[in-house]
Amino acid sequence: MTTISQYQGKVLVAGATGKTGQWVVKRLLHYGIPARVFSREREKAYALFGDSVEIATGKIQNAEDVANAVKGCGAVISALGSNAYSGESSPDEVDRDGVKRLVDEASRAGVKHFGLVSSMAVTKWYHPLNLFAGVLTKKWEAEEHLRSVFSGAGRTYTIVRPGGLKDGEPLQNRLHVETGDRMWSGWANRSDVAELLVVSLWAEKAKNLTFEVVSEAEEQQESLEPYYGKLA
Repeated sequence: MTTISQYQGKVLVAGATGKTGQWVVKRLLHYGIPARVFSREREKAYALFGDSVEIATGKIQNAEDVANAVKGCGAVISALGSNAYSGESSPDEVDRDGVKRLVDEASRAGVKHFGLVSSMAVTKWYHPLNLFAGVLTKKWEAEEHLRSVFSGAGRTYTIVRPGGLKDGEPLQNRLHVETGDRMWSGWANRSDVAELLVVSLWAEKAKNLTFEVVSEAEEQQESLEPYYGKLA
């Protein structure tokens, strides 16, 4: 059943064919929010989403492709993530430069809100995850760029730093949220990360926040919006 949201506008989802990105699209559609997905593989995107979304085809490494994708969108949610040590799918190309390019083109296109999936421990260069081509450092650099571009002039951002990502339905776990990047371990459902970012489209207390999230225990939730009140 579709739930009518408080957000009016079209949302571009980058990284939409990945596991977390798919959940972002699902939750947007749950709330009746028009979605456009940005993918280099149109056939894969269509196989996943059919006619329920618009599909913009292109590469995150190409500024013109990115500019065309964000045109006419009021918000962007990025679930981009690298999966190789080098080349076009590396942390340099995707987690840092790809996100930066998306931020810049979104700003030029008049996008008002930008949601980003980052990672717990992103400020800890010595964390074991950074052995994967410095992925945490690249994500941190992208975060800093997003904060610098979208923290003023009528723009807002929300950055979610989850623990390890698992599959599962949304709203089935009590969450723990905090700021300051003090947590070292934990996990969160991809669906809850997606839900938090979709809710950030209309939740005023979500604006200009960077925070960590992990699941605490199985406990059904009516909404994840109250967690933003705890942070604010």
